Formats: sequence, structure tokens, C-alpha cells
Amino acid sequence: MPVTARPTIGVLALQGDVREHAGALERAGARAVPVRRPEELADVDGLVLPGGESTTMSRLLVSFGLLEPLRDRLAAGMPAYGSCAGMILLARQVLDGRPDQQQLGALDIVVRRNAFGRQVDSFEADLEFTGAGGSGEPVHAVFIRAPWVEQAGAGVEVLARVPHTADAGDAADRIVAVRQGSVLATAFHPELTGDERVHRLFVGIAKDAQDAEDAQDAQDADGAEDAEDDVDLVDLEER
Repeated sequence: MPVTARPTIGVLALQGDVREHAGALERAGARAVPVRRPEELADVDGLVLPGGESTTMSRLLVSFGLLEPLRDRLAAGMPAYGSCAGMILLARQVLDGRPDQQQLGALDIVVRRNAFGRQVDSFEADLEFTGAGGSGEPVHAVFIRAPWVEQAGAGVEVLARVPHTADAGDAADRIVAVRQGSVLATAFHPELTGDERVHRLFVGIAKDAQDAEDAQDAQDADGAEDAEDDVDLVDLEER
């Protein structure tokens, strides 16, 4: 079986920790490229939507002509990973957002924007994270004015919740990482900790999608060859 080429993962380069995400993706085995224009989006195997300010990012998606192309690619099955504001953008619905805020709707979740509190700059916790690997070691998560998931649909896999600790407060047991098909999201910033396990998980998702697409292309090519052979056989019989 041929070795799968490194997937090309775009990082939405409108705001946020673009460089940090790109570095984590490269260390996780992908080729990382910035995405600012629709033609750049068309060339990637997956996309990371970094943290930032979700309402600003929403407006920038419109200004850069990326909103509808991104919706189209997500609807077609492109793998995507959103951290913090990226999670908000990928959600079906956002609470405490702006009326004109655009949603991509790739995840059947309802998120609360700035759920950890506007006055709280950051919160850190060690999370049990399903699928992260690393011999069961917890994932150290950094939350910066982060959202959390209020509701998750039946097709959404919950990957991590905030543990019950003395400083968790109302955040205890809140959902902070989810996956639905090839779309992954976290309320925290794994690109800031030097732990690439979340990025490795996403690169693996992108590779699986790439393998499935290659297999489908090969099957379609075989079908086209068989159909061509059948036409040639009919021509010979008619002669």
C-alpha cells in the first residue's frame, strides 16, 4: 500500500495564533500553509480555525470572500479544527454572540461565547481527552476568555470536559472538546502548550479523509476503464 503523502493543512490567517498552529501542525506531520483567499482554501486538505475574537473573525470571513467557499468545503466534507473562537465559528448556534455574527454550522453544538467570564483572562486545567493518545496522560489546557459547549447533538462525540477541581467553579463538567465526523473543536489553545497531541489527532483525521478520497478516485478510475472496455467490446461484436 502506498504511503500517504503529508496532508496540506491550511491555517486561517485572519487573526489569532497562526504561527503557533502552523508549527504544531508541521511537528504533527502535516504541511502547514496560511489561508487568506478562496483560491488558497481550494488547495488544502483541511483547515485550522485559530483563536481570536469570533465576531471580528466572522466579519473578516465576509470581507475576504471566504465565508461561502468555506461553508461549501465544510459541507463537502473537508476536515476542520477550531480552537476557542474557531470552535464558536464552527458551531451551529452561539449564545451571547452578536446578531450579525456568521456561523459555519459544521458542528451540531450550541456554544456560549466568553463562558469562562469576560474578566477572567485565563484558566488552566488538566483534561482527560478521548483519542489524544500519550499513554493516557492528561492534556494540559489553557483557556483564554473561552467558550464552552452548552448542548451537543446526538452525532457529536464529547472528547473532554472540565474536571471537578477547587478552582473550576461553574466550569466544572462543561464540555470543552468535541468531534463530529471530520470536524474537531476545542475551547482551549493546544498550540500554546507545546503538546501536539490534539494537532496529531487532527492530522490523522485529515490523512484518513485523504486516504478515503484517494480510494474513491481509484475506484472511479477503475469504473471508467471498465466502462470503456465494455464499449470497445460492443464495437468489436458489432463488426
